[in-house]
Amino acid sequence: MLNQEAYSSYHSTNLEAQVARASPIELVLVLTDGLLEELARARGHIVGKRYELKANSLNKCTDIINGLSSSLDFDNGGEVVENLGRLYDYCAGRLYTAGVSLDPTIIDEVTTLLTTIKKGWLGVQAKTNG
Repeated sequence: MLNQEAYSSYHSTNLEAQVARASPIELVLVLTDGLLEELARARGHIVGKRYELKANSLNKCTDIINGLSSSLDFDNGGEVVENLGRLYDYCAGRLYTAGVSLDPTIIDEVTTLLTTIKKGWLGVQAKTNG
């Protein structure tokens, strides 16, 4: 079994390799996958009453959401991009509420929304590659 440091090093190197060769849509998918993984950790920290780790996890999640939102092309994307931006803002707000209320069901709600968004991006990727 890999120790945590070795795993982190592998994960970081693997992520860097994925990002280096990623298209913009692939990059969104890599970030979304990382976000979903971090949401699962944040949920575990809330349930396990590890509040400092919970705060760190939720901060990472919010940073990723803000990164995804800031990469949207609001000038050319029309209504779809505006709606996606609002959804990202809503998710960030809900994570703040989850952190304050320590309610793991809010994390579940955000995970469901982001999984739906990811499916949409996968659909766009399939059309782009198809």
